[in-house]
Amino acid sequence: MGTKKLQVWLPVLFAVVMVIGMAIGYQLKDKTLGNRFFNLNRRTSLQELLELVKNKYVDKVPLDSISQVAAGEILSRLDPHSVYIPADHLKEVNEELMGNFQGIGVEFQVLDDTVNIMHIMQGGPSEKAGLQPGDKFILVNDSVPIAGKKLKVDQIRKLLRGPMDTKVKVQVLRGNERKDFIITRGVIPVSPIDAAYMLTNEKGYIRINKFAERTYEAFMQSMEKLQKQGMKELVLDLRGNGGGLMKEATDIADEFLSDDKLIVYTVGEHIERVEYRCHREGIFEKGRLEVLIDEGTASASEVLAGALQDWDRATIIGRRSFGKGLVQQQFQLSDGSAVRLTIARYYSPLGRNIQKPYSKGKEAYEEELSQRFHDGEVVKGDTTRHSGKAYKTPGGRIVYGGGGITPDIFVPFDTTRMDSVSMKLYYRSTMSVFVFRYYLQNRAFFDAIKTPAELVQKFVPGEKEWQALVAEAKKDSVDLGRINGKTKSDLLQRMQAVMGRQLWRTGGYFEVYNRFDPTVQKALSVN
Repeated sequence: MGTKKLQVWLPVLFAVVMVIGMAIGYQLKDKTLGNRFFNLNRRTSLQELLELVKNKYVDKVPLDSISQVAAGEILSRLDPHSVYIPADHLKEVNEELMGNFQGIGVEFQVLDDTVNIMHIMQGGPSEKAGLQPGDKFILVNDSVPIAGKKLKVDQIRKLLRGPMDTKVKVQVLRGNERKDFIITRGVIPVSPIDAAYMLTNEKGYIRINKFAERTYEAFMQSMEKLQKQGMKELVLDLRGNGGGLMKEATDIADEFLSDDKLIVYTVGEHIERVEYRCHREGIFEKGRLEVLIDEGTASASEVLAGALQDWDRATIIGRRSFGKGLVQQQFQLSDGSAVRLTIARYYSPLGRNIQKPYSKGKEAYEEELSQRFHDGEVVKGDTTRHSGKAYKTPGGRIVYGGGGITPDIFVPFDTTRMDSVSMKLYYRSTMSVFVFRYYLQNRAFFDAIKTPAELVQKFVPGEKEWQALVAEAKKDSVDLGRINGKTKSDLLQRMQAVMGRQLWRTGGYFEVYNRFDPTVQKALSVN
């Protein structure tokens, strides 16, 4: 009988307790928010200032722009990598980390106020619709003329991109004929792997350009492909890789390091120590490994290179890396914008934090790279300064913290290869435009070439191509008349590599260029 009464009254008791608790909670909420805890209705001085400007200033001022300036200024006073991302830029920024976007799958360039298709993504929406390199866009959706208009690249991109499975109608000029196409937009992957191929019969090469959401997956696919081709040694190229998602970098490190070795750990004022360790058998735990770095190697790339150097797993070749040892987390704001806030520092397995100093302000921090060229560090390895603490690896090597990762083997920047005149050819896209036009003029010849190795044999630029380049450069106010013999030879080699890119995109470029790249050649000579 007692058990039955308990079964009847127990739910009632629970309900009474819940109602009393809710009543007490509401009373406490009113009292505590008003007197002791943070009041959501209390305005800060910054909010009051914005209201004053909005209601009292002599001219009308868009409040959003003021908020953006204020947010950017506040974050810039913290560190160089905490940033505010406006709502209208957030999608584009996130697409970089996702490693894809939604569009039609073409690379284009504006030449003489006309949008020219430079490349078509293999298997992409535009190739399926029938577009070809060399086609010129005339109209978009019947009503938007883009030929002869001085449109910015972002404006053209917005016309062509759009949600997946939506359609866009374009009219192009092919030769002297106008052609209409309807393209169904799709997801366009942006490969994080620039190149993956065999340098020699046993040594493979992989170049990673960023650590996005699918970088590890793409890396593993490349590794498996090369191992099937007999790869026993690897050159991993991280030059110019500014980082990205740290997890992708630590997953790749796990493929090179054995057991439960520490890869990296992070610590912050409000973040307890978090360790990232190896947790599976790697695909390449043994076998010679060289990692290429330079002043553009940063963040997640330095996590990977630092772990491999600390454990004596790889020989690091090149020049001192950028020196970014801060971890950012992205926070969404209520107006659709976001903040990437530095929340921790990362440390290599030996305890190195390789963040370079930023106490002199953001401008001095950003100019530090150019200072390396000015003081000769990138040219003479013995001028590299070690400002941080020294650490000893298990193998007895001395490595340093505080200011990037110093390579084990230094390769100087060859200033003779890229003088000020040569640089203009790339800043103004003169070389790529010249190669594109040369390709179209000799399309049958180049389309018959099937591999980069065959291109190197059959396309050897000489005096004829040089004079054509000189004429093209003159249109862009670049005078190649006083170029010395070595620079001329280097530019003709570059012409070969850029043609490789025209035919096979980045993979073709690096497969040709690496034949005379000094850092890659140094990696090939290491015993």
